[in-house]
Amino acid sequence: MGRVTERRRVIRVRGGAAGVRPDTLVAEEPLEIRLNGKPLAITMRTPGDDFALAVGFLVSEGVLASAEDVRAVTYCEGATEDGSNTYNVVNVQLAPGVALPDITLERNVYTTSSCGLCGKASLDAVRTATRFPLPSAAEDPVRIPARLLAELPDRLRAAQKVFESTGGLHAAGLFSPEGRLLDVREDVGRHNAVDKIVGRALQAGHLPLAGAVLLVSGRASFELAQKAVMAGVPVLAAVSAPSSLAVDLALDSGLTLIGFLRGPDMNIYAGEDRITL
Repeated sequence: MGRVTERRRVIRVRGGAAGVRPDTLVAEEPLEIRLNGKPLAITMRTPGDDFALAVGFLVSEGVLASAEDVRAVTYCEGATEDGSNTYNVVNVQLAPGVALPDITLERNVYTTSSCGLCGKASLDAVRTATRFPLPSAAEDPVRIPARLLAELPDRLRAAQKVFESTGGLHAAGLFSPEGRLLDVREDVGRHNAVDKIVGRALQAGHLPLAGAVLLVSGRASFELAQKAVMAGVPVLAAVSAPSSLAVDLALDSGLTLIGFLRGPDMNIYAGEDRITL
């Protein structure tokens, strides 16, 4: 299996003086996700938690809702000409009775570490109906103090072990309403980090993630908002800006969406009833 970090030679220039030294970089390798043996998607990811990434991706695609929907998840051998296992191809075998989505050339997607899900035929196709609809923010008993939200970025940063040595990873953290860190995953792609969080929750039988707060490094794109809604997460927070489409989805679905969460400062774009000011 691929390593999370790799060493590379670098010429470091500081104060006009140059020197040669090794540098630690985050690893990036392709992962092909197959469904019942048929290619479905390719993503560029940091190796590790590949099975969770694959099933988490399928949750956001509306294919999986529980661990019982999965018969097996395996690495595929014979992915190269010499038949060796690259650990870069994962097959998810659905349990008997689980509906197989239509896998066509139009349906196949390519995901990257920067933009997330691409190649959707239309916006309506992206807005897959969730199995875990959210209550409105006003009806939800979950209430998160704004002062508690202000502490979460530092707690997430402290848990980013690989970022400390590379500085090149996004992170997703799952928190309880009391601010307890439930899980954290790192990846070159923020959407992969979220898929790993959701996939691990599915494997543990914890979906839907009602009452949880999902914090992501960077911005909150439409895709990340969709992944939160598909997993039943009521609160999504980001340290940077959301997109307009993410805000539209949050308003439509009942998701609480927070951007620019930096210390005590934040912008609440939707679902403000869940936040105690």
